[in-house]
Amino acid sequence: MKITHYSQIEPKHFDGPAVKGVKGRVAIGKADGANNFCMRIFEIEQNGFSPRHTHEWEHEIFIHSGRGEVLCNDKWVSISSGYCIYIPGEEEHQIKNTGDSLLIFACLIPKGVQEI
Repeated sequence: MKITHYSQIEPKHFDGPAVKGVKGRVAIGKADGANNFCMRIFEIEQNGFSPRHTHEWEHEIFIHSGRGEVLCNDKWVSISSGYCIYIPGEEEHQIKNTGDSLLIFACLIPKGVQEI
């Protein structure tokens, strides 16, 4: 069993032309003995965004706090604390922070995928 506050996990920082102001952490993964899924926690700074991308696997997202938008079928949809998002494989997606505080969310991915 593992019980840890996510902020105690060392983050990986992402910044560049395609991604801005993102920190990602592997909260539960292979190193913890999780054999089926990986749980990641992301923080996106104000005006920050994840890269616009696609991949073959699905993933599930739970918005913990903040406000933002998610790209869904070429349209931006508003999201905030409490929203659940399912992204099927091969669907283009991106998340951006449109609020005035951190946008924090948990993202689950299947085994066999690069964890972060």
